[in-house]
Amino acid sequence: MTPPGVFAGIFLLLAVYCAVDPFDHSAMSQFPDFEAVKVQMPAWSEIPADRDHENLLQKSEIRFSNQVQGPESMTFDPMGRGPYTGVADGRIIFWDGHKWNDFAYTSPANRSGLCDPKPSILDYSTNEHICGRPLGLRFDKRSGDLYIADAYLGLMKVGPEGGLATPLATEADGVPLRFTNDLDIDDDGNIYFTDSSTNYQRRNFLQLVFTADNSGRVLKYDPNTKETNVLIRDLQFPNGLSMSKDGSFFVFCEGAKGRLSKYWLKGEKAGSTEVMTILPGHPDNVRTNDKGEFWVAIHCRRTIYSHFLALYPNIRRFWLKLPISAKIHYLMQIGGRMHAAVVKYSPEGEFLQMLEDRPGKVVKAVSEVEEKDGKLWMGSVLMPFVAVYQLD
Repeated sequence: MTPPGVFAGIFLLLAVYCAVDPFDHSAMSQFPDFEAVKVQMPAWSEIPADRDHENLLQKSEIRFSNQVQGPESMTFDPMGRGPYTGVADGRIIFWDGHKWNDFAYTSPANRSGLCDPKPSILDYSTNEHICGRPLGLRFDKRSGDLYIADAYLGLMKVGPEGGLATPLATEADGVPLRFTNDLDIDDDGNIYFTDSSTNYQRRNFLQLVFTADNSGRVLKYDPNTKETNVLIRDLQFPNGLSMSKDGSFFVFCEGAKGRLSKYWLKGEKAGSTEVMTILPGHPDNVRTNDKGEFWVAIHCRRTIYSHFLALYPNIRRFWLKLPISAKIHYLMQIGGRMHAAVVKYSPEGEFLQMLEDRPGKVVKAVSEVEEKDGKLWMGSVLMPFVAVYQLD
């Protein structure tokens, strides 16, 4: 056989191998009928180029190393005690000033064995739907009740003494909540929360990122009527959500598009949505400080690679069918390594401050930023510690 024939034969075999993926090596092997959705991205020139050239997050203090696994949300109770956080084994725990204590659970399952602490955060994914995975946490300052967004079990509540949480909402408009992510509470006790996808669960969040699935929703739970209504549909990975200080709107993060948006609750714009600001990367949670400013945790900065694939879903679909693991796709998506960034904005969307650890030497990832008493408390669903940064 001639060299061109050999080359053509090898190319044909590779093409067949990639198309069939006989050993399920592709990132989407569990979802053979997946759709790749186009993301309406801003022009590359419009993406903020702000940097923290001093990498100030490297001055953070790492606390509770290997005592907490995957602390996504950080919150304090109405008395200022805490922090409280949800961890990978399904518990909600709190720091009493000396040690961590169990506070609440979202799953009534027998927790022995399946939900016991494990060596790695990744080891929990198989049983998350059984043990529960609490993500967003918020205390009602009037009642002391803790509201919980459990990724698998929906919107939940537990009293000031803790214990087993009570389900409040598990579906909306007949569609189950499949990835309940974050929440906040208005002055009337209404709960606003995000359901990141109706197709992918939290343990498949990488597939959600890769496909840019647009089935995400923002919802409202009315504690008086016990009804759950959909406020916004067709979102691409809605994530963090936080009320404005005056209660006139809430903001929510759109992960795939990398932007922060407002939903107006009061005034002439009530019921409408508008883009508040374009972010320098793909966001996780957002939290409001005492001044009414918003801290946004950036999971990773944008890369040319992710930007290009977001714009061209057909190329992305082909690329995801190749026998390349989800881990490799993820590393390419984030630029090769994890690197933490948090950004602060005014209520009008004006950029105020950025803190980074671009090399990922101290703080590799941040899921949420809670400002309290001049300190930033930062948790991450991927890390086994809490990072604390002292503001000037």
